[in-house]
Amino acid sequence: MYIKMIPADKLRKAIEIPDGVEIEIGEKILVKGPNGTVEKKLISPFAEIKKEDKKIIIEPKNFTKRAKKIINTFNAHIKNMIKGVQESFVYKLKIVSSHFPMNVSVENDKVVIKNFYGEKVPRIAKILPGTKVKVDGDIVIVESPDKEKAGQTAANIELATKRLGYDRRLFQDGIWIIEKAGKPIK
Repeated sequence: MYIKMIPADKLRKAIEIPDGVEIEIGEKILVKGPNGTVEKKLISPFAEIKKEDKKIIIEPKNFTKRAKKIINTFNAHIKNMIKGVQESFVYKLKIVSSHFPMNVSVENDKVVIKNFYGEKVPRIAKILPGTKVKVDGDIVIVESPDKEKAGQTAANIELATKRLGYDRRLFQDGIWIIEKAGKPIK
């Protein structure tokens, strides 16, 4: 089998570490900043992550297409971690209730949705650790320095109000994501 080799300079990625951000590389990559701490396990047999001065270097072990994919993925993850500890990722959800008035509240590590379509038993969505959820009128705000945790918490809240077997065009009640990390959903 023929493996296409890629030049080394095209695969090597260097990420600048901004002021006020500390990065520790070990079994997990730990990024500390003014907004919190994010840690992620990034291990691959195709790539190596090193810290040199004020830069993070991601280098391939062999110069193949698979190594290129892994390096670009690691690059995106580390940039999101650095961005998250500087300014949080914010997801916004809208509470829509036309049939029955819905009560949404935050209790410890879960979001409790009461009176959804007149149901007696409240629906519960899990809040992942390191994520803050705030209910402001008919808007639910999810905030976290970790993009994946903020997105998963927002998805948990949206899925808690999902109804199978009903046409979404007619039965629009629920909690819907309207903004992902500062970008409005169309």
